Amino acid sequence: MPSFTATDHLLMARALRLAGRGAWTTRPNPMVGCVIAHGEEVVGEGFHQRAGGPHAEVFALQAAGGRARGATAYVTLEPCAHYGRTPPCALALIEAGVARVVAAMADPFPDVDGGGFALLRQAGIAVEVGLLADQARALNAGFLSRIERGRPLLRVKLAGSLDGRTAMATGESKWITGEAARADVQQWRARAGAILSGAATVLADDPLLTARPEQGEFLPPLRVVLDARLRTLACARVREGDAPTLYLHDPALTAPALAGAEFAASPLQADGRFDLTAVMALLAARGINEVHVEAGPTLCGALLQAGLVDELLLYIAPLLMGDSARPLLAGLGIETMAQAVPLEIADTRMLGKDLRLLLRPVS
Repeated sequence: MPSFTATDHLLMARALRLAGRGAWTTRPNPMVGCVIAHGEEVVGEGFHQRAGGPHAEVFALQAAGGRARGATAYVTLEPCAHYGRTPPCALALIEAGVARVVAAMADPFPDVDGGGFALLRQAGIAVEVGLLADQARALNAGFLSRIERGRPLLRVKLAGSLDGRTAMATGESKWITGEAARADVQQWRARAGAILSGAATVLADDPLLTARPEQGEFLPPLRVVLDARLRTLACARVREGDAPTLYLHDPALTAPALAGAEFAASPLQADGRFDLTAVMALLAARGINEVHVEAGPTLCGALLQAGLVDELLLYIAPLLMGDSARPLLAGLGIETMAQAVPLEIADTRMLGKDLRLLLRPVS
């Protein structure tokens, strides 16, 4: 493991903060930041802003100009080595004459995967890897999930009462949480590649399933409706606006032509429900890094049972709704403590009167 200085840590942390500025706009690409410096003096910096546009290294090199020669470049992900929609960043760093490249981590994308580092080393540039690697992996957890596991990172959003209820027996649920919590949800939606829901939720609520953050540029997430029998087509709000909409359905059905909608067949299990692992593979093939789920307790419970839930985003309101109200999750079949699902708390935050928990199943 290379020995990194305090300055190295400081400037890589700066590059990671820069990378995070692309959270709503870079997909399906990873978020990447770059800082170019002579010692503690920063001479250029940048971040990847949009797929198809210049990469972080290019922005940083443009800002540095001739001062890039002999400098250290801090990058949060291995510089690319292939010609895609833009030329290789490894070659740009070589041509600029940087002396050293410090990278947080390698890029597992098959067209890169060590190739960028190899080009840099062949050109005589010192390459050191592994600085703040855990933070870099956390930043791009969705991209890494798609590349390494063949499925997106899946986050289930839930809002409930202190006694774990999400709606009254009648279905009434507006509003369990306050305005601050609902505004926070919009930011999580904006970073997702897809917002997924089930037919039951669409039929009951006729939701928009769009991201509506108060400010900031973002790419509209794909709206995905799991609707085996295509029962929800009369619910038109899910097709309103600029966000694309995808209906997944039984392969035995012929999808209609419908303005503002796309259809894809996805295999069903013997019980007539979707093969959720196949659903995730289908979304990964479309370049989806993160899936944000807002659905009823049955679908959310099925995703958890299938081992597909990476994060639970739980908003807890300080109220009680009673045992006849609907639960957070259904169908888990838990009857003993040994069957209980252990979770770790990754983050807690107060949003107005509500508590937000970010939870991860313990593998």
